[in-house]
Amino acid sequence: MAVVFSILFLILVSAFDCSTGSTAVIGINYGQVADNLPPPDAVIPLLHSLGAAHVKLYDSDPKVLRAFSGSDLEFVVGLPDGSVPRIASSPSAAQSWVDDNLRPYLPKTKISAVTVGNEVLSSNNTALVQSLVPAMASLHSALSSLGFDGVHVTTAHSLSVLSVSYPPSAGAFRKDLLPYITPLLAFLNKTGSPFLINAYPFFAYKADPKKVALDYVLFEPNSGVVDSGSGLKYDNMLHAQVDAVRAAIAAAGAKGVEVRVSETGWPSRGDEDEYGATPENAAKYNGNLMKMVAQGKGTPMCPGSPLSVYVFALFNENLKPGPASERHYGLFNPDGTAAYDVGVVKSGAGNSSAGGSAANSTDQPRTNDAVSPDGFYTISAAPERGFGFWSGRAVAAAAATVTVIAVVSLL
Repeated sequence: MAVVFSILFLILVSAFDCSTGSTAVIGINYGQVADNLPPPDAVIPLLHSLGAAHVKLYDSDPKVLRAFSGSDLEFVVGLPDGSVPRIASSPSAAQSWVDDNLRPYLPKTKISAVTVGNEVLSSNNTALVQSLVPAMASLHSALSSLGFDGVHVTTAHSLSVLSVSYPPSAGAFRKDLLPYITPLLAFLNKTGSPFLINAYPFFAYKADPKKVALDYVLFEPNSGVVDSGSGLKYDNMLHAQVDAVRAAIAAAGAKGVEVRVSETGWPSRGDEDEYGATPENAAKYNGNLMKMVAQGKGTPMCPGSPLSVYVFALFNENLKPGPASERHYGLFNPDGTAAYDVGVVKSGAGNSSAGGSAANSTDQPRTNDAVSPDGFYTISAAPERGFGFWSGRAVAAAAATVTVIAVVSLL
């Protein structure tokens, strides 16, 4: 049996593309859906206290980009969902957007990428879904024509783009989305941009705390779960999710596309029915996650490829809608004090002065995904979702050198 599984492992490693960046990346979402956050320039010390080198925006907020001008922090900015159809249909609109939202800040503010929309393929907007890849191509052309070839273009997805996620080796995209995902993967391969996925093991535990082992979702020592199709053993749920996406990409016939986790995290508080939402569990999840990424650890399917992850979030945000957990994903309180000890903050991180205002938001509350009998985070048991079902951010309940990235989600 061991020989059979060894052969299967070798087949998997060759079949599933393990493309990765040159270094492991740990990212931290910094949201501004609140009325009590410090202004952008007061956030810089907090980012430095985490060793952050990169910042990711879900828009191109000029206040933030101006505040970080001349800093050593590198940005990913976002094109809002509402602008996607216009950019897709008009090359001049794409160039105007670049002129208005990027050109004034380059090169003093470092901008490395643009995300087009957020979880567009999980939306209920058919026109938006059909516009995604054309908008990405149009924006890429505009960037190239203006000499910004180094600025990549990508987009983030919820796990609901999968029709099968258990076992990970059987991962597959929804058939109704393949006409859009196939050209998307071709675009990412051609431009060298990553496939971004939002994944929250918290929802699996919240949905069925008696069946899902807490240690398994918190990266704590546990007996693990074996993929019945590959024989690979998983000691944490996040790796199973990522490998399900890798399998889906391979099944779609794509190669050379890196998979990154664009959002993941654990709330420190929640409603009474949000089991596991405690400061202790949040500290274990995020602390263990950061240590794992810092060690350059890959997934069972791609053990030699360091996984890049963006943690949600930097601050607790008091204006987020939905259950209490939505307002308690932060590593920090609005005054700059730690929400809990995650074990990575450098000494000397002082308090920040509050005074920021809530940013415009298209952020949707995260919802639960189904859980397989063997404890994998799976959506394959959930009702089939067409374009008439709004899924929100995380629908259906997502190396020697390590670059620490702070992701700013101004949603």
